Amino acid sequence: MGVKGTWLVQNLAVRGTIDRLRLQLAGVGGGAPTSSWDLTEITKLDHFGAQFFWNLWGKARPQNLKLGPRQEEFFDRLFHVGATRLPEPQRLAFAWVRNLGAMEFRFAEHLGVFVELLGQLILDLGRLVRHPSRGPWREVSANVFRAGAQAVGITALVGFLIGIVLSYLSAEQLRSFGADVYLVNILGMAIIRELGPVLAAILVAGRSGSAITAQLGVMRVTEELDALLVMGIPHGYRLILPRVLGLAIAMPLLVIWTDALALMGGMVAAKLSLGLSFTYFFNALPDAVSRPNLWLGVGKGILFGILIALTACHFGFRIQPNTSSLGEGTTSSVVTAITVVILADAIVAVVFKNVGF
Repeated sequence: MGVKGTWLVQNLAVRGTIDRLRLQLAGVGGGAPTSSWDLTEITKLDHFGAQFFWNLWGKARPQNLKLGPRQEEFFDRLFHVGATRLPEPQRLAFAWVRNLGAMEFRFAEHLGVFVELLGQLILDLGRLVRHPSRGPWREVSANVFRAGAQAVGITALVGFLIGIVLSYLSAEQLRSFGADVYLVNILGMAIIRELGPVLAAILVAGRSGSAITAQLGVMRVTEELDALLVMGIPHGYRLILPRVLGLAIAMPLLVIWTDALALMGGMVAAKLSLGLSFTYFFNALPDAVSRPNLWLGVGKGILFGILIALTACHFGFRIQPNTSSLGEGTTSSVVTAITVVILADAIVAVVFKNVGF
């Protein structure tokens, strides 16, 4: 059977063309393995056209086949490639055991790298203490500005609104028991000891933590990290240490700022709902919240800032030089940082349960 003409993808991709040709050739016995084929008069042939003939022949060469000078390579490649088979899905009765084991291995890997990152940070801190004049202070101040000063607005707004909500909800319950004066105790302890540090940490993790991961990821994509190593500039001392110190300095200040705005929102709501004056609120607050609770909240801010920066740097250095990895790494960084903050807050609450009461 002689075939002529142009067999290119742009000709065969027209709707219905392949089905029509398959029916025509099969109707004259073209699909039989013993048929004779002559493709020497084909003017143009590409891989798509060769694949059409290969499928028509049942993925095997006919007994009598004549090919043109440059057509042999197409069919020879198709012969060696063979049939493509999709992997069969594994059906295991205990697939959840395998998945659980894989999760444990990934967690162990992340934990090992995180501990290594923490050890390098301690070494860099020792180097900074020995040679403070050579420290990356400009980078530290830049991170304090980006993570602290530029986050004042959003933390103030969210803290003020949270204080209003908490005050209104508590006032409704206290009014029913005639214990209006204890609103100051509830707001002071809840905001200064727990809500203020956690709320500020979550906002910083979503805002500054994602920015740190994205910055390091872009440096990986643009090969700036490799260029720093070539120039002999260590990543830990110039990239990780300034971000950790910046967040460790900015976070306690943001915690105090968030506490103040949240208490202010609580005072406004207490004035409107229960008629408690601002003077009474200010006078009762020092007696309701002892000083150790304030220092505990500030200490949480320092701890949360260090954890957020380390988590963001950890995921930033794991990003591969492609855009999809950049998006996935940033998302994982934010989710993990928030989870680590809540976990650390729970541990601190259990350890210091007798402090400040």
